[in-house]
Amino acid sequence: KDKTIAGLLALFLGGLGIHHFYLRENKKGILKLLLCWTYIPAIIALIDAIRIFTNKYEINPNKFI
Repeated sequence: KDKTIAGLLALFLGGLGIHHFYLRENKKGILKLLLCWTYIPAIIALIDAIRIFTNKYEINPNKFI
């Protein structure tokens, strides 16, 4: 998976957890989707986007096999 796409998804649709579904982190994505009305996932997604663009976000390559 492309980190640039994941970062853009986190930046624009991260409040819904879309970037976690893209990275096949479905449990995190469902949790953010359920809590999206609180705006807390949007703040966390902004932090995730920064971490993805600065290469601090760990992406497990074994999930994509």
